[in-house]
Amino acid sequence: MNANSPEPAGFSVGHFLELARKTVPPMHPGGRPIVAGFAIGALVLRLLNRRLGFLGFLATAWCAWFFREPARVTPTRPNIAVAAADGTVADVVVVEPPAELGLSGRMLRISTFLNIFDVHVQRLPASGEITAAHYRPGKFLSADLDKASEDNERNSLAIRTEQGHDLVVVQIAGLIARRIVCEVNAGDPAVAGRTYGLIRFGSRVDLYVPLGSKVLVEPGQRTIGGETVLAELGG
Repeated sequence: MNANSPEPAGFSVGHFLELARKTVPPMHPGGRPIVAGFAIGALVLRLLNRRLGFLGFLATAWCAWFFREPARVTPTRPNIAVAAADGTVADVVVVEPPAELGLSGRMLRISTFLNIFDVHVQRLPASGEITAAHYRPGKFLSADLDKASEDNERNSLAIRTEQGHDLVVVQIAGLIARRIVCEVNAGDPAVAGRTYGLIRFGSRVDLYVPLGSKVLVEPGQRTIGGETVLAELGG
């Protein structure tokens, strides 16, 4: 094909850019300062040594990928709770919800462990209203330990769904994670699947649903935040 040949049917630069935009997910704003720091460090290393600079730019690219926020399609049927995070289901147990939220009664807790390769934004599990939000400092135990749910730094939300169910979703820092970002407050509306926060690096997310709910996942199963249905709500 010579330089004067027409473009293939259906091809255009705009179409190519649209495909690229859909393929490469955007970055969550909470990750931009860290990526900028990595980029500045890479530039400094590049001035000192080309090989170190190359490694620095690879690290910057990985960091930008880590903070990705891909688009998701959330189920809209009523009386369900979707996964708040990508990851692996660690356990499903009956426990008391976080005391700082002031809720009474035991609930089913579905814990999801996030490794450093998972998407690390968190999404609201159901639509309704956020009735309480509470940040609590704590330890930085490995997030795959069960006691991390009790001892680690965490940020907890209580949500009253449109059908009147009470849910709790908890962001939990891990061994490496030292910063929890939460962008919603008590009184804000909740929209199922909408991104509401971020945990920087390895972490854990717990979802509490009412007793009597039907849990639809098993320990070891992979979840997709905003898409995987974790439970049909009851009780």
